[in-house]
Amino acid sequence: MAPLVSARVSLSALAVALTSQPALAQTAGPTPGIPATRGAVVDDLHTRQTDPTGEIVVTAPGLERLDVLAGTSVVEGLELQRNLTGQIGNVLEDLPGVTSSSFAPGVARPVLRGFSGERVRVLFDGIGALDASNTSDDHGVSIDPLTAERIEVLRGPAVLLYGSQAIGGAVNVIDKRIPRRVPDEAIHVDALAGYATVNDEYSLGGSVDAPLGGGFVFHADGSYRDAGDLTVPGFVASRALRAELLAAASEEQAEGHLDEAAELREAADQRGTLANSFARAWSANAGLALFRGDSTMGISAGWYDSRYGVPERPGAGHHHHEEGEEAGDAGEEEGGVSIDLRQFRADFRGDLAIGGGFVDRLLTRVGYSDYTHTEFEGAEVGTVFDIEGLEARLEFVQADLGALRGSFGAQYYFRDFSAVGEEAFVAPNQSEQIGFFTLQEYGNGPFEIEGAVRYEKSNVSARTLGLSRSFNGFSGALGVSLGLGSGLRAGVNGTRVARAPAGEELFANGPHIATQAFEVGDPDLTLEKAWGLEGYVRGAVGPAQVSMAVFKNWFSDFIYLDETGEEEDDLPVFAYRQGDADYFGVEGEVKLPVATFSPDARLMAEARGEYVRAKLAGGTSLPRIPPLGLSGALALESGAVDVRGEVEWFAAQNRTAPFETRTDSFAFVNASIAWRPFSGRQNISVLAAVDNIFDTEGRRHVSFTKDFVPLPGRSFRLSLRTSL
Repeated sequence: MAPLVSARVSLSALAVALTSQPALAQTAGPTPGIPATRGAVVDDLHTRQTDPTGEIVVTAPGLERLDVLAGTSVVEGLELQRNLTGQIGNVLEDLPGVTSSSFAPGVARPVLRGFSGERVRVLFDGIGALDASNTSDDHGVSIDPLTAERIEVLRGPAVLLYGSQAIGGAVNVIDKRIPRRVPDEAIHVDALAGYATVNDEYSLGGSVDAPLGGGFVFHADGSYRDAGDLTVPGFVASRALRAELLAAASEEQAEGHLDEAAELREAADQRGTLANSFARAWSANAGLALFRGDSTMGISAGWYDSRYGVPERPGAGHHHHEEGEEAGDAGEEEGGVSIDLRQFRADFRGDLAIGGGFVDRLLTRVGYSDYTHTEFEGAEVGTVFDIEGLEARLEFVQADLGALRGSFGAQYYFRDFSAVGEEAFVAPNQSEQIGFFTLQEYGNGPFEIEGAVRYEKSNVSARTLGLSRSFNGFSGALGVSLGLGSGLRAGVNGTRVARAPAGEELFANGPHIATQAFEVGDPDLTLEKAWGLEGYVRGAVGPAQVSMAVFKNWFSDFIYLDETGEEEDDLPVFAYRQGDADYFGVEGEVKLPVATFSPDARLMAEARGEYVRAKLAGGTSLPRIPPLGLSGALALESGAVDVRGEVEWFAAQNRTAPFETRTDSFAFVNASIAWRPFSGRQNISVLAAVDNIFDTEGRRHVSFTKDFVPLPGRSFRLSLRTSL
């Protein structure tokens, strides 16, 4: 643990140095990415963060002063409230090119352009979540969107600021744990409460911000979520799995094993309720920030606690009792697999105005996490995963030199991973990485150019195995764009990325009961390298808002988890392999006003589409790639009431990897109505929604558990959100 200790000492010294700056006028200066709020009431829920031209402002550190070429999507306000149906992956599903891992109701990590796991970085205010969600699909993200102020999806050259793992993009969750502004009120309160029928879910989140005088602001927030077993349409098992179970039942009956045959038929006929799919979570956080002139710094500490069930594959029958299971939490009581996730996290953020030279600002972000993840089999502890992690960023934002803007800096990451238990499928290992990066942008007029370079040195070691690997990776990106007039911009981005394999990819070797798989790593894996090319158009075309992109990635030594067709310990064997691969995709979104009834009332039409094709060099399809998806919506927007109806359609996925099952096409119809009861005020919103109105069966092809974890059935939701 020496590297972690030394890092703590040096970062503590940095914090002391920053807090010893001369006292300046005790007023809140403009915080990066957030308009100054002194003297004006800011509605945290419904005021979209935009610049004077209407462009979205990104709050990710170092990016707020840059245009950020290519796609940047933001979910906040009413849109965030409407999509709060679970974890972060669920919240972002309405964005083009984004889907959810959908492993279980308590686990939903974002999948961007068909990339998941180690190729998508989930950030908390600009640095990593410091959990285990990137290492396995059954691991939940330790960030509750109930307390999020906004969620950003970042793509293009700028994502290299956050690591080579962001090949698919980065998801940045912004909350107010470390205050970003001084409230005008003596106390500012945000709150959200909701209920959903599909799993009898109650949710509650809230935060309080209070100025203490002397430039100090105190913050506290918390969240609570309690959901029972999920109601699903039709059979729990897919058609392919039901056919397999019924065929096995016939064989057992032919051999005279009548009890076994009856159990298999019962498993095939499970319907209506997804047993052991409960989810519970709560969080509590507190923070303190100091504002001095144009500078600010703050600290926070928080606790996240989650317990969720992992549905069992019907007919598996190992470890678990299937008799007498009832809806609700019975799966947990009767011996189902469940996961208890706990994380303590402490953070520091500094924004120091320097001025007067080449460097304008110094941005500092430090996060420390003590994470424990326990997999239970009934009441018995199966495996305990412990992760201690530290991530730190030091970023220098340059003063504008005419049309040149940019930043440069360094990033440090350390993770100490251990797993204890009979099914500890990964050997204890340590990962340490140091990176240096720069992002530069040139142009004020129609033509803009953006470039990024990153170097990473990574060390991964497993002492118990006597193995240690070291990797040096250089990554770069270049983007050019051209303004076409009337707010429309087109551009091209090229990238070259090198990613070091993670400890799980190198050292896994054993049964992983939560994923119901026997996972095998490869300690000889090499750097994964990729060339990428993307073309895009975004902006206004007449009255319409358009965002479209086409992309292609060529991988050398692509790392993927492949089902081998073998079994070990009665579990299917999945092995990490490498091979050349390529990804091709198209995504787009159009929003168009089709009728205007008054200055504050209009009818909007929306359309969205996404398609990804991913295959190995020999033409074999890669596993868990999302199919073609299309959606359309009509929304009546007015000052007091918004009414929205939408249809989502997903094609069948017939391009499957060996031993992978296909998924059928399906369509969901959803509707919602939002009401702001107080005229002229946008800070109180009541939302009523119906998801999957026709109770249609659907399965996400990206999910490891798609054959026995269907998507939710019809759900009525009601929520209230306020900012006072």
